[in-house]
Amino acid sequence: MSLSYADLLSAAETLAREAGDAIMAVYARDFSVEEKADKSPLTEADRAAHEIIASGLEALSLKIPVLSEEDVAGFPGPDEKGRYWLVDPLDGTKEFIKRNGEFTVNIALIEKGRPVLGVVTAPALNTAYLAAEGIGAFKVDEKGERHALRVAGKPEGRTWRVVGSRSHPSPDLAAWLDNLGAHEMLPMGSSLKLCLIAEGKADTYPRLGPTCLWDTAAAQAVVEQAGGRVETLEGQPLSYAKPSEVLNPHFVVWGY
Repeated sequence: MSLSYADLLSAAETLAREAGDAIMAVYARDFSVEEKADKSPLTEADRAAHEIIASGLEALSLKIPVLSEEDVAGFPGPDEKGRYWLVDPLDGTKEFIKRNGEFTVNIALIEKGRPVLGVVTAPALNTAYLAAEGIGAFKVDEKGERHALRVAGKPEGRTWRVVGSRSHPSPDLAAWLDNLGAHEMLPMGSSLKLCLIAEGKADTYPRLGPTCLWDTAAAQAVVEQAGGRVETLEGQPLSYAKPSEVLNPHFVVWGY
C-alpha cells in the first residue's frame, strides 16, 4: 500500500486532532502529574494522545516504524527506505500543566534523516500547522480553512523579533542576543515557537538548551516548507538520521 504526501498529511492531521480532543478532555478537569526518569512531567493526557496516534499510524498499514516520546523503547529503527514517524503526543507538558494553552501535538514523517512532512496542532488554540514536500506549508484556522505560510525574510532596517521559551531560559542566550543586535523578545511555549517563524511573526529562535528529536521535527517541516531554516550552530540542517541519539544539538531557526 502506498499513499501520497497529501494523503499522509490528511491522515496525520486527523490523528493529531483526535489526540488533541483526548488532551482537551483531560485539560478540562483535574489531573495528576507524574515525573519521568529524566525529571520531566507526564500526565494521562500524554499517554492518551500517544495511544491514539500510535494505533492510528499502525492502522495505515504502511509498516513505517513509529518513534514516540512515550515509547522510545518500542522503536525498532527506520525501515529499509530510511523512513519513520516521529511523534510528540503532547509537546509543552509544562504549558499544559500551567493551563496557558501553548501546547501542541506533533507528528512528522522522516525520510533519510529529513522531516518531509509535519503536522502541529494546538488544540487549546483551535489551530493547526501543516507541511509536506511538494505541497507547501499552511496554517489551518478555526474554520478549517488553509492559509499558505511564508517566512518574513531577513530583517532589513528593523528590530529582530526573537521568539523564546517560557519554560527553558538559557544562560547562554544573553550573549547570543547581544551579538544579534537590536531585538525584541516574543515568549512562546512548545513547538509553536517555530510555527511563529513559519507564519512570519518572528525572525529567529535560538535554542541553546536541550531538546529531543520529537520536539522539533514536525515544526521544522513547517518552517522549511515556508522558506525558513533550522540549523545547528555550525550551519547544518538539523538532522534526524540517527534516531538512537534522541537529543538534538543546539540550533537556531531563521525566518529567511
